[in-house]
Amino acid sequence: MSRRATAARGARTIALAAVSATGALLLAGCAPSTTTLNYDPSDGVGVTIQSVDGDELRGINLLVVAAAEGEPGNLIGALTNETQDDATFTLEHPDGAPVSLDVPAGGTVYLGTATGETVQLDTVSAPPGSYVDATLSAAGETEEFKLPILDGTLPEYAEHLPSAAASPSPSGTPTE
Repeated sequence: MSRRATAARGARTIALAAVSATGALLLAGCAPSTTTLNYDPSDGVGVTIQSVDGDELRGINLLVVAAAEGEPGNLIGALTNETQDDATFTLEHPDGAPVSLDVPAGGTVYLGTATGETVQLDTVSAPPGSYVDATLSAAGETEEFKLPILDGTLPEYAEHLPSAAASPSPSGTPTE
């Protein structure tokens, strides 16, 4: 093979690489960046009730841990109030009376943690691995969402199962 043919092949290879790289960059520039999308990073769900000028009323990572359908369940997650005013959050679900919690302006109330509020539902009407329809309300706004039900199969949730010795709170209201 002559020098001229080798040089021409090398030039074609470089040109093809440049065209391929340019095409890849153009396609990447047109695709949406999925890392900027909001998503729920855990097993629970997020619910935005109100968003005004960047201040939000939200439920974060909400889920219920119950041993089985028809058993008591513990609500886990957080309620956050980024507004300038105190807010009362009300969770309505098919398994008992509505649960209301006060969240101060700029504050967060944790649910189901050692330092947070304990909210126990009298019974859970769906088996673990499914959802129940629920609504979360605050500041005159209401959002419907699917509340996931989990059991103690995963070690991180086993400690949140309602114990047989604990007495259920009346009508799904928060307890201390």
